[in-house]
Amino acid sequence: MSEENSIVSFDKVMLHYGEGAPVLKNVSISLYKKSFYFLTGASGAGKTTLLRLLYMGIKPSSGQLKIFGKDVAEISRQELFEIRQKIGVVFQDFNILNHLTVMENVALPLKVAGELKKQRENQAKEILDWVGLGGCFNAYPDVLSGGQKQRVAIARAVIIRPEILLADEPTGNVDEQIANKLMNLFYGMHKMGTCVIVATHYRQFVDTFRYNELKIENGRIIADRSILDPKGEF
Repeated sequence: MSEENSIVSFDKVMLHYGEGAPVLKNVSISLYKKSFYFLTGASGAGKTTLLRLLYMGIKPSSGQLKIFGKDVAEISRQELFEIRQKIGVVFQDFNILNHLTVMENVALPLKVAGELKKQRENQAKEILDWVGLGGCFNAYPDVLSGGQKQRVAIARAVIIRPEILLADEPTGNVDEQIANKLMNLFYGMHKMGTCVIVATHYRQFVDTFRYNELKIENGRIIADRSILDPKGEF
């Protein structure tokens, strides 16, 4: 696939904090719609940093990063807001709002987008049922376990059907049954056109689902594979 068909393009991107050694070194990759990527590497390798670059929480120290064809170094505040409406994010700190109920947290992106209350509540209930939190609609986050909060964050990220989904260790606090269900949810989104990027250290998922793998080692992408799934559908 050519670069003009990419949804994300890194061109010799470097990222370092202060005077320290680079966290990412000369990253040059393109990511595409309707693709699924596992982002792998040891703890501290730069997986979360790469995801934060994609969410435009930080900017490259050098090189060029384009998202939806826009150079992130040149976008306006309004463009930043508009682009972020197309990106679903699940980071390890969850970013759940404690003064809102579970349903209100999940429906919040739809509220920002202008959806009517009844419509956003119905969609929130549907996705919460799917992730196994159907009995927690009116609960507040402070009574939830870490795994439950993680599922709330995932439900909130996917409810807008984003064009890009970024997930940082999304199965780290849940049991195997829920983890498989979440992976199937991500798979379904990728089949509908979302570019899914899942950072994980859980090798079993990488080897079982066998999607593209982007491995970070010493700040560099050292592996980039495309493998057909067992049904040859990818």
